[in-house]
Amino acid sequence: MFENKTILVTGGTGSFGNYICHRLLNEYNPKEIRILSRDEKKQYDMRIHYKSHPKLKFFIGDIRDFSRVNEVMSGVDIVYQAAALKHVPVCEQSPFEAIKTNVVGVENVIRAALSHGVKSMVCVSTDKAVKPVNVMGMTKALQERLMLAANNAPDNKGTTVCVVRYGNVLLSRGSVIPYFRKLLSEGRNITITDKDMTRFLLTLSDAIDLVMYATVHMQGGETFVKKAPSAYIEDIAEVLCKEQNLPYQKEYIGRLPGEKLDEILLTEEELPRSKDMGDYICVHPWWKKEVYNDFSKEYSSGDEIEKDHGRIAELIAEADKMAATINIEKGEFSKL
Repeated sequence: MFENKTILVTGGTGSFGNYICHRLLNEYNPKEIRILSRDEKKQYDMRIHYKSHPKLKFFIGDIRDFSRVNEVMSGVDIVYQAAALKHVPVCEQSPFEAIKTNVVGVENVIRAALSHGVKSMVCVSTDKAVKPVNVMGMTKALQERLMLAANNAPDNKGTTVCVVRYGNVLLSRGSVIPYFRKLLSEGRNITITDKDMTRFLLTLSDAIDLVMYATVHMQGGETFVKKAPSAYIEDIAEVLCKEQNLPYQKEYIGRLPGEKLDEILLTEEELPRSKDMGDYICVHPWWKKEVYNDFSKEYSSGDEIEKDHGRIAELIAEADKMAATINIEKGEFSKL
């Protein structure tokens, strides 16, 4: 699937981009991996980390700029669309900026990919796109629909497009574990927005496994979901305090704007066309009229909650171990 292929990763200096580059370069033999991102500092760090690997090419640019996206798309076989404004509070404060990147920018990626006859395109989405209550989730929901609809675009000459959707990724940039560790390192209380809040837990390796699975198995129009454990945010905080032999001192600050109590990965509308694939769920496109009924209720982080602190600690330790392999110059992957 990846042998001698040219692969473009938009937003490629983020957590996802770093992990998928590591996986592709260590386990496959692509012809070239192109990284398109806005941050020259992160590109520099990544280039140094990979010792100027000859198959890794860096391009400064923004998916908001169609001409740059179109230029970088030339000769590409596979696209991983991961560029996004993803931080909920930032998107709440600047909603139109989120629209420019997560909607207009994604449409630019689609137009360029179709015009260049890209073979496969995978869009990285989030549980916040399901029944969205915040700007980030709303724009990501639109991104999903744009991507799926591209399969039936009049100018699509053979590009296959799918979506992958997953919950919170342990140790990803801006996620809760690095933030809690930072609070503890500064001697501050852990801030909890709601004692009943739950989140899905995945390692970045799990996320890449999902993307690879989707790349190989997609026919066009599917949404692939990785099954994952979930936990109370408070339990995660307690585990991190035990990790550093510190007392659990918390402070309730109330829910942030646009913050859900539980996250959802499948809605009741998607249930009839959702097929159980073992570790994964495949939501087939609405236009294929396929019915499976493998699931009877929405897939929510509040359903089967992992309360065993030992198991939560194991998941965090696993994420730490994997993150250490791509610790880019004191980046957010490092253990604080």
